[in-house]
Amino acid sequence: MKLLGTLAFVIALLLSVMVHEFGHYLTAKRFGMKVTEFFLGFGKRIWSFTRGETEFGIKAIPAGGYCRIEGMTPRDEMPAGEESRAFYGASTLQKLIVLGAGSFAHFIIGFLLIFSILFGVGVNALLSDITQVSPNSAAAAAGFQPGDKIVEVEGKKVTDWYQDAKVIATSGGRELSFKVERDGQIISLKASPTYLESEKRYLLGVVTKVGTKREGFVTSVKDSVRATGVLTRESAKALVALPTKVPQLIRQTFGDEERDPNGLVGVVGAARVSGEAVGSQKLDSTERFGTFLLLVASLNIFVGLFNLLPLLPLDGGHMAVAIADEIRALFARLRGRPRPAAIDVNALTPLTIGVFAVLAVLTVILLIADIFNPVSLNL
Repeated sequence: MKLLGTLAFVIALLLSVMVHEFGHYLTAKRFGMKVTEFFLGFGKRIWSFTRGETEFGIKAIPAGGYCRIEGMTPRDEMPAGEESRAFYGASTLQKLIVLGAGSFAHFIIGFLLIFSILFGVGVNALLSDITQVSPNSAAAAAGFQPGDKIVEVEGKKVTDWYQDAKVIATSGGRELSFKVERDGQIISLKASPTYLESEKRYLLGVVTKVGTKREGFVTSVKDSVRATGVLTRESAKALVALPTKVPQLIRQTFGDEERDPNGLVGVVGAARVSGEAVGSQKLDSTERFGTFLLLVASLNIFVGLFNLLPLLPLDGGHMAVAIADEIRALFARLRGRPRPAAIDVNALTPLTIGVFAVLAVLTVILLIADIFNPVSLNL
């Protein structure tokens, strides 16, 4: 099962890369740009086919993918008669849409995976089905029985027992009205919760079961939007804290310090954690699948946000250049001057190489750490 989870994670990651590049492809084609290649992987071409003017295929090294849009810089030569289809000739808004489409696709993937958990797979939740009634309790005196399902409290329909049961804890001991479903019939009951000093709250005296709960469509959409926002916020915090975690990672990689589950993790480490979750004997099948989907969703949201950093060669770096071009053009218009030539990204190659080198070193350190001192969630 662990191997299955690891392979599933790798496949999910490759599919995420494909969707990312497909975002670039669709928007570029929509604005009439010339797209000549769409490949998963790098290196030697393994398989491909051509549709229209674009070659689609797979390359030998499964470490990402790319969508080749012609004319990314003014230095790039375009076929005769197709100069207007160059990327650099598009409007700033069109450039930003094409460049940002990849990251946007990651957020969509994250949202859809979270939605599939809430609406399809379900999550473990406290249900209102009674499994036990405590002797000499308010529930026993009121006539509650094991097998009853509490469907209403104080005239309010039970939709989330964890939240709805709070009216009991804060009742102050006053009499509450309940409706329960028993053998297909709805029965009305009244009970006055009793205060338990050890719990510091009022209790009815029932134990309800924990089971899988699936939310309705509208609720799932709302909660998925909220969860996506939370994961985005936490990813942003992680990115801000990333430089401070590098020294810790170095100590954990080349020293005896134990890996921090909340620290930096590479692709190999994430795949290993995915395998651990899928193969865990502590989780049931629903929990394993839900945990796997949540890991993939979290990774997509983090990658989507990371890719928006204003650093070349990331998409966010190219977006920053496009925005800088537009700001320069605005100042030129205000001064009554013609639009200045676009910033030549090739002139920023030393900066791009520097960023790439830093990312490459960090990737290697993460790879070593994930292999020799892996993160474990103890699932």
